[in-house]
Amino acid sequence: MLLIIQFGLSHALCANLAVFLAGNCHMQSRERLIPITINLLVIEGKTLSMVSKAPFELDEARAVKPTLGLVVLQAEETIEDEFRTYLQGCDVVLHHTRVPSGEEVTYESLSAMENQLEAAIRLFPTTTLFDVIGYACTSASTVIGEATVASLIEQVYPGAAVTNPATAVKAAMASLGVTRPALLAPYTSELTSDIATMLEAGGFRVSELLTFNEEVEETVARISPRSILDAVISVGRDQGCDGVFVSCTNLRCAGIISEAEVALGKPVFSSNQTLLWHMLELAGVASDGIASDRLFCKSLGEL
Repeated sequence: MLLIIQFGLSHALCANLAVFLAGNCHMQSRERLIPITINLLVIEGKTLSMVSKAPFELDEARAVKPTLGLVVLQAEETIEDEFRTYLQGCDVVLHHTRVPSGEEVTYESLSAMENQLEAAIRLFPTTTLFDVIGYACTSASTVIGEATVASLIEQVYPGAAVTNPATAVKAAMASLGVTRPALLAPYTSELTSDIATMLEAGGFRVSELLTFNEEVEETVARISPRSILDAVISVGRDQGCDGVFVSCTNLRCAGIISEAEVALGKPVFSSNQTLLWHMLELAGVASDGIASDRLFCKSLGEL
C-alpha cells in the first residue's frame, strides 16, 4: 500500500502526486492511493522524510544589476552564443524572448514580424524592470522601420531604452568616425541595397557592397567564419572605405573581427557586436576591454 501524506498541498495536487507515484511504483490500481494529512511520506510502511519549510532570504542584488532584454528571431542560431562570449565578466542580467520568423529572409517574412513583435515582448518576465531592450534583426528593423520597432516595444515597456542593429551600427560607426563603410551581407542583392540605403539615410556613404546572396537562415548560420573573414577583407580593401559593416545577426563574426581589423587597418562592425555595444552604452555599462575589437576600446561618451 502507498500512503501519500498531504502537507501544505491541495487535495488536487496530492491526487496528482498519487497518480504520478502510482505510475512509477508500478501499482495496479489507483484505488490503493490513500491521501491523509500528517507530516510524513510513507511508502510500503517505511517513513522516508519529514516535510518542513526551509527559511530563505530575498537577494536584492539581482534587482539592481543593469538588465537587458533581447528579442531573438525564431530562426536565429548565432546571437545568443556571441552575446555570451562578449558578456563574460560583465555584471549584467540578460533575458531572451523569441519572435516567430520565416525560414527564409524575404520581404514578406520580415514584414510579418511586425504583427508578432508585441506578443513576443510580452513573454519577458512581467515583473522585470528592463534598462534596455534590443530587437535582434538588422533587415527587419530596416524593412519594418526602426521607429516602428521602437514604438512596439515601448508600448509594453515604456521605461526601457530600445535599440536594434540598424540603429546600433550607425551609432557605433559614428563613435569611431567611420563615414564611408563597405557593406557585407548574406541577403539578396535587393535587400542588401536596402541596408545600404538605410545607412546612407543616416549620413553614411556606402563605398562598396558584397553579398553571399543567401536567403535560407539555416544556411546563413552555417557560413564559416573563414568565409566571412575572407569576404570582409575582400570588400574592405576598397580604397574608398574607412570601415566595414557585416550585416545579419545570424553570421558568426565575433571570432574574426579583430583579425579582420588587423588585416585591413580599419574598424570592422557586425550586427551582433554593435547591438550589444549599444545596449551596454544605453544601460550605462562600460564595454571597454570586453573584446579586442576597436569598438570595445572606445566608449560612446557624449555622442
